Amino acid sequence: MPEDGTRPQDGAADDPAVDDPAADATTAAPLPRAFYDRPVVDVARELLGCVVVHGATAGRIVETEAYHETEGACHAWRPAGPRRTERTAVLFGPPGRAYVYRSYGIHSMLNAVCEAEGTAAAVLVRAVEPVAGIELMRERRPGRPDRELVAGPGRLTSALDVRLSDDDADLTTPGGLRIVPPPAGARPVAEVAGPRIGITRATELPWRFADAASPDVSRPWPPGMPRRRTRR
Repeated sequence: MPEDGTRPQDGAADDPAVDDPAADATTAAPLPRAFYDRPVVDVARELLGCVVVHGATAGRIVETEAYHETEGACHAWRPAGPRRTERTAVLFGPPGRAYVYRSYGIHSMLNAVCEAEGTAAAVLVRAVEPVAGIELMRERRPGRPDRELVAGPGRLTSALDVRLSDDDADLTTPGGLRIVPPPAGARPVAEVAGPRIGITRATELPWRFADAASPDVSRPWPPGMPRRRTRR
């Protein structure tokens, strides 16, 4: 699993978060546990367009990466087989829990645990688009342009105030840190895929997924991302 992420810088003609139906997502019911109790790659793809809600802030997921105990980039992977440690215990389930770890001792990284309990698998939320509470996000990331608010896994957790204390939070429970479905009427996802970034093992797996229409996908962009203007 990677240590942090970056963001795009070339600009977009309009802001997908403005007047987006996802603004109503903060009151929606969370995704059920059964959503996460499936192959991690499927969950990573289908989380695109869903909305992370935490307190007064929310962001539409526009970039994810899948990690599984059978490949070397997963924290639980070992040559002799997956290993459960104090750090990785949450990765082994149950599905629908938050796996939050500290990257380089600085950034919190938000993951959603997937697959059957006993299997170490999770989806890293790499980038979101602001949906609610953007002024609060700006306060939490002072001096940063909007294009740097949430385009990267460390940036989004800072903006949404996701901390190590949120590790093992139940993402399926209303009121706390949670992920809700795409609201009716939200724009469709223009999915692109490519290799994961910020890792040194299993770099060939095309387990990074992004919404090509979003200005908040982190850099380097996956194949198929058009060059365009982004947020200021």
